Amino acid sequence: MTKLNTLAARIEGIGFWADGLPTWKAAVDHVLNGTPPGDGGKPSPMMLAPNERRRAPPSVAVALDVALAACEAAGREPASLPSVFASTHGDLAITDYMCATLADDPRAISPTKFHNSVHNAAAGYWTIGAGCLRPATALSAHRASFAQGLLEALAQLACGDTAVLLAAYDTPGSGPLGAVSQSTGLLGGALVLATGPGADQQRDSGGINLRATLVDGDAPRGNGVLSRHAGANAMAPMLPLFDALATGSDLVLLHAGHGRTLRVELAHG
Repeated sequence: MTKLNTLAARIEGIGFWADGLPTWKAAVDHVLNGTPPGDGGKPSPMMLAPNERRRAPPSVAVALDVALAACEAAGREPASLPSVFASTHGDLAITDYMCATLADDPRAISPTKFHNSVHNAAAGYWTIGAGCLRPATALSAHRASFAQGLLEALAQLACGDTAVLLAAYDTPGSGPLGAVSQSTGLLGGALVLATGPGADQQRDSGGINLRATLVDGDAPRGNGVLSRHAGANAMAPMLPLFDALATGSDLVLLHAGHGRTLRVELAHG
């Protein structure tokens, strides 16, 4: 078995949004106590001005909602953090609209939807809303998007950053494109990852320490409570980690690409 060196961090803050589970607390209550999900609702990124909030597509709204929640939980100023935004498909509804409109009437393209169609739209809205001048990365690696986003954030810590924001999200599929790029519901998760005392040890006096190693093999699909609740979304490969964070489990295997697995060890203080 081949593997890379282990990368480590401390999880300072967690953000989460799924249909019926609009906060990390709601998700944990659902996992541990069987509290049923709520009804409907949409993420509302309060860091944006009202006009921008109304214009923001679901992909941006959920990404910024969980990113801000993670920063608040960590006690970190959003403007101070470099960020990594990971999404399997971006906003499928906008991509479907763009394809259909270009085929039928290219001159009718909405400037706003064109503006929101790029894969780094959420990262752009975040840096503007937060007034953040730190680097922002947007990436996609199909089902491995979350694991590769986590690796990118951990690599940035290993290269000298003291804290990094990771946000991952995906939207429902739409139109003919949705039959090919299948995804159901809206889902987002975020972590503020930091270096510091305990980050490179198996156990610390407080918080959650994470150690990640890329290894050969195929990760199993998640079967935890959150994985069952939102497993039809394209970002579902992240859910085994959030199930483990909720339950206090100490080992997670995340899909990191064909024949590759990100082995994540957790030490809950």
